[in-house]
Amino acid sequence: MAKLNKKQLEWRPGQTKVRRSSRVMFASTILVLEALVVIFAGLAIFGLRGRVEGGALPLLIAFGVLAVVFILACAVVNKPWGISLGWGLQVLLILMGILEPMMFIVGIAFGLTWAYAMVKGGQMDRDNAERAREQAAWEAANPE
Repeated sequence: MAKLNKKQLEWRPGQTKVRRSSRVMFASTILVLEALVVIFAGLAIFGLRGRVEGGALPLLIAFGVLAVVFILACAVVNKPWGISLGWGLQVLLILMGILEPMMFIVGIAFGLTWAYAMVKGGQMDRDNAERAREQAAWEAANPE
């Protein structure tokens, strides 16, 4: 038999499933995609610039660390300051256009995607919460 995780061990019949936030899922997906873009942008900038003053290793390490920051931000987007961190990372992605002008376009496109995810994800979360309240009220009014 497979090992059960903590949530599975604590489950009891009739227990309601905790809903995951659509906004958090959208934000995490975008941040992971942006981490990939940062890695590839770093490789492209390294390839276009050839030998960089001070060596290529610091440039590649800097972009690698930045990609890790994007990935780690996924863990905190469910906190209020995590969304602010995400907005800051969007600005940073746009500012990468200073190193490679095409990154202005890519950064702005991801920034617009982030804004859409924040607005639409929040709306979906509110709609889901309203549906859950209505379902709970209906179940309380109609016991079987």
